[in-house]
Amino acid sequence: MKVKAKIRLITAFVLVCSLIAAGCSSGSNPTTAEGNTDGEGGSNSQVTIDFWFPWGGDFQKEFKANVIDEFEKKHPNIKVKMTFVETTGNTQASDKLLTAIAGGNPPDVALFDRFLIGSWAAKGSLTDLTGYVQTSGINSSDYYEGLWWEVVYEDKVYALPWGTDNRAMYYNKTLMKEAGIDPEKPPATIEELDAMAAKIFKKGSGGKYDQIGFIPWMNQGFLYTQGWNWGGQWEKDGELTPNDPQIVKALEWMAWYAKTYDVETLTSFSNAMGQTGMNPFWSGKVGFVYDGNWILNDLSKYKPKFEWGVAPMPAPAGIDPVTWAGGWSYVTPKGAKHEKEAWEFIKFVAHKEGTLLWAKRPTAGNDITAMPAVNEELKLADNPNLKVFLDLMPKAYTRPVTPVGAFLWNETFRVQDLAINGKGSAQELLDQVKKNVDAELAKMK
Repeated sequence: MKVKAKIRLITAFVLVCSLIAAGCSSGSNPTTAEGNTDGEGGSNSQVTIDFWFPWGGDFQKEFKANVIDEFEKKHPNIKVKMTFVETTGNTQASDKLLTAIAGGNPPDVALFDRFLIGSWAAKGSLTDLTGYVQTSGINSSDYYEGLWWEVVYEDKVYALPWGTDNRAMYYNKTLMKEAGIDPEKPPATIEELDAMAAKIFKKGSGGKYDQIGFIPWMNQGFLYTQGWNWGGQWEKDGELTPNDPQIVKALEWMAWYAKTYDVETLTSFSNAMGQTGMNPFWSGKVGFVYDGNWILNDLSKYKPKFEWGVAPMPAPAGIDPVTWAGGWSYVTPKGAKHEKEAWEFIKFVAHKEGTLLWAKRPTAGNDITAMPAVNEELKLADNPNLKVFLDLMPKAYTRPVTPVGAFLWNETFRVQDLAINGKGSAQELLDQVKKNVDAELAKMK
């Protein structure tokens, strides 16, 4: 990771230098874009920008009250129309957005799953914001390093990061104590996790599990997560490496759990939990599970009656624990009619002022912002459980920025399902994923 970080810093330095030399010529040019601004207030005549967002519930009401109203006060010439558009599939993409871009009638701004930027930028579906960023005073160091690199594709900036999350291990102290395990010493390695989990598995009548120690693929414990936990790399030197030897070991380990504890019985337990509508961990019947910081918000809803804690996800002995981060960003789709005003909105909501406004809302809960300085200002680390996640953020992995990012993501779920159901060896399945992603990339050349 140290070598990779140095390479990224050198790349960033070269990019900034080239931007300074070239002014705004490397991307959209704010001085020539349609609708020149008049100071902070946006264009000289009033413009309404269309902002698409993917969440129902109270998001629209809260975002307007906490962020958009403040933006419109500071930019009286720009009004924001919010439009709810559902996403589809595992990748949080919107078919409607892609159709709108292809039809030449996209929104001006969209809230966008960050890891998709590479694939959409490669299609020419997103506006290059490099020039705007360079003249705005925004620096890559304002954001967590991994999150910034998710919005850069081929040395061009296509979005600003907004909001993030990562993964850690939740553990049930009560079940640990009942199994004769010290509840104040959660597993720090995979080997310890396997040993402790074995003591917690318990079957009842009919051969079904009354409680389980650990299911590697439960909640956020899918192959992407486990691959990194085992020390694997999904990308090396610009090449996708889904068949990295450590990722193969991770999938073999997942398949071992499926065989040892019987995948059908484990699935039956998971299905029963799913029917309750409750996160399986809060049922009190799961010893260990990998999940995100957002799950901390469940506390106010379910108020579990057992003792629990949070710790980094274990790694094999000799490998440091890691995490990976996901989250959202703000983009301007290609062909937006009000590009300049869209940038004013993105700059406000995704940088410090707007990020603080949203993070200070009463319902923010255990959200982590994409900006370390904001998290520090809000004193989020004062919450010891949230601090576990925050401490992992500076070195958090992010999914590869690639034109086939969504394809690779879906492939990992496909082969995970095959492996745990005994339909192929980990090596064979991941070798096939490698061939598949390389074939997809070749189609784009």
